[in-house]
Amino acid sequence: MKEAKVLGELERAGEGWELRFTRRLKHSPERVWKALTEPEELKKWFPDTIVVSEWRVGARLEFRHEEGLYAFDGEVLAFDPPRVLEIRWGTDRVRFEVEPAAGGSVLTLTDTIDERGKASRDAEGWHVCLDRLEAAIDGAPAPDMATWKAVNRDYVEKFGPEASTIGPPS
Repeated sequence: MKEAKVLGELERAGEGWELRFTRRLKHSPERVWKALTEPEELKKWFPDTIVVSEWRVGARLEFRHEEGLYAFDGEVLAFDPPRVLEIRWGTDRVRFEVEPAAGGSVLTLTDTIDERGKASRDAEGWHVCLDRLEAAIDGAPAPDMATWKAVNRDYVEKFGPEASTIGPPS
């Protein structure tokens, strides 16, 4: 039986809020890093196509939604393979930290957001994305993105009504 995933955490961070997720993965940091930075790997789990000429601090990023609904810019803020990748994704700062651990690695994703009201929505999105990343590197079928509805209920319950005023897109 597969163990249930622990929900992410929400805490105040200066003027904003931090969503934090920790996953123990049975793969090396190098394998996890590949999933975080290689286009063919990213498309298996990340919600947008990331266009980048070269992964380096200061590099411009473009995020394109697969259905052409939107595109927006970002930037690489930190890049230290295979340990740290931090990006600006719209108004959010998203940081991935990969640490070696017995039997694989630990991946910590921290998303710094400006509005508490979107915390439940964004948390469920990252939760499902991390489920998909784990499935991708395990070589297993990816969970459907539609699972976010059930996960969203868990985050609304955990974070409360103040963190749930901006809901999922229709």
